[in-house]
Amino acid sequence: MLDKVLIANRGEIALRILRACKELGIKTVAVHSTADQNLKHVLLADESICIGKASATESYLNIPRIIAAAEVTNSIAIHPGYGFLAENADFAEAVEKSGFIFIGPTAETINLMGDKVSAINAMKKAGVPCVPGSDGPLTDDEERNKAIAKRIGYPIIVKAAGGGGGRGMRVVRSEAELVKAIQTTQAEAGAAFGNATVYMEKFLENPRHVEIQVLADGQGNAIHLGERDCSMQRRHQKVVEEAPAPGVSEQMREKIGDRCRRACIELGYRGAGTFEFLYENGEFYFIEMNTRIQVEHPVSEMITNVDLIKEQLRIAAGQPLSIEQSQVQIRGHAIECRINAEDPETFVPSPGKINMFHAPGGLGVRWESHVYAGYTVPPYYDSMIGKLITYGESRDEAIARMRHALDELVIDGIKTNIPLQRKIMADENFFAGGTNIHYLEKKLGLA
Repeated sequence: MLDKVLIANRGEIALRILRACKELGIKTVAVHSTADQNLKHVLLADESICIGKASATESYLNIPRIIAAAEVTNSIAIHPGYGFLAENADFAEAVEKSGFIFIGPTAETINLMGDKVSAINAMKKAGVPCVPGSDGPLTDDEERNKAIAKRIGYPIIVKAAGGGGGRGMRVVRSEAELVKAIQTTQAEAGAAFGNATVYMEKFLENPRHVEIQVLADGQGNAIHLGERDCSMQRRHQKVVEEAPAPGVSEQMREKIGDRCRRACIELGYRGAGTFEFLYENGEFYFIEMNTRIQVEHPVSEMITNVDLIKEQLRIAAGQPLSIEQSQVQIRGHAIECRINAEDPETFVPSPGKINMFHAPGGLGVRWESHVYAGYTVPPYYDSMIGKLITYGESRDEAIARMRHALDELVIDGIKTNIPLQRKIMADENFFAGGTNIHYLEKKLGLA
C-alpha cells in the first residue's frame, strides 16, 4: 500500500480522500491556499503545507508548487480529487515524470478522453453506442457541413471538442443558422479551451442524463457499478443525483454496463471513471467520459457497498481490483442533494461565516462536507459546501429520508440552496421519476 499521499484538492472531496487514507493506514499531506488554512482536512492531515495565495491559479492550479510540496514532504502519490487539475493531462504527466504516482489514469488516456472527437471515436471502436454525428471534426467546407447536418437531421448541436461543463455548444434548428453557429462556436472554443475544433451531433430534445460508474486496474480487470441518473440540472450543472436510475431495467444495465467495462479493458484504463450518456426512448448515447472520481460517487457506493476512493488508492499501489463483476450487487436506492452556498432563487454565491451548523442523522443518512460552526466559506472557489446522501430499501424510502434530512440540516449565517432541494423532493414529477435534463430549468422559469 502507498505510504504517504498528497491530497491536491480542497473541501469535501479532500476530506473524503483523507478518511479513506486513514482507514488504509496511509499518511496524508494536505496542501492549501492562504484562504484554506482552517479547512477540516488541513486540520486533520498528518502534514499540511501552504502552496500559495487564495486564487486557484496561484495554488490549486499551480503544478510546480504542488509537485514541490510532494517533494519536500516525501509523498509517494498525489490524489487530484475532482475539478482543478483532476483531468489535466499535463499535470498527470508532470506527476509521473517527477517520480510520483498519479492516482488516476495515464496522461495519454486523459488526453484521449478530454478531446470529445477522439473519445467518441474510441467509444465507437469499443462498441459503446454514440449519438449520431459528424464522425470527426468539422472543416471550413460549408457545403460539406450542410450535407452532414442534413444527413443527421435537424435539430443538431455544434460542440467544442475540448469543451465541458456545458460550455462550448450551440443548438442549430435550421440550415440557415448552421454556418454562423459553427463559426461562432469555433471562435468561442479557441478562446475558452485553446482548441477551436468543433463537431456536430444530433440534438436530442428530451433526454435524461444517465451515467455508468466504472473501476479498472490497468491489469486487464474492470467492473461497472451500475448507473446514476443526474437529470436534475441547472445550466448543465447537476443539482440532484440518484442511483439506480428510475426506469432502467436490470437487462439494460447489464448490457450498457458490460460495454463500458469492455471499453475500459480495451483502453487499458486505470482507476475510477464515468461514462456519461444521454438516455432517450430506451436508448443510451455516449457523450463523454470523466477520467476521475465524480462529485456524485457516494450514491454508487451506497447501493453497491464498494468504497471507490479506497479502490483508487489500491489500484494506484499496483493492486488488482478487490472485487469482480459477479460480486457487484445493486441493492436499494440512494439520492444525493448538492448543498451550495448560494441564494436559492437567484443562485448568486453566498460566501461568509457559518454561525450555526447542525448535521442531519439517522439510519441511511450520510453527510459529506468540510464545513462546521465558525467556518468561513471563502468567495474564491466553487459554491458547493456539502453533499447530503440518503439510502433506502426503495426509492420512496430514500426520498422520505431525504425530506427529513433536509429539514434537520441547519446552516445559519449564509444563504444555501436547501429550500430549492426541499422543493425538488416535494415535486410530484420528481417523485414519479424519469424527468429529463430540461425539467428543473423549466420549473424554475429559466428555460
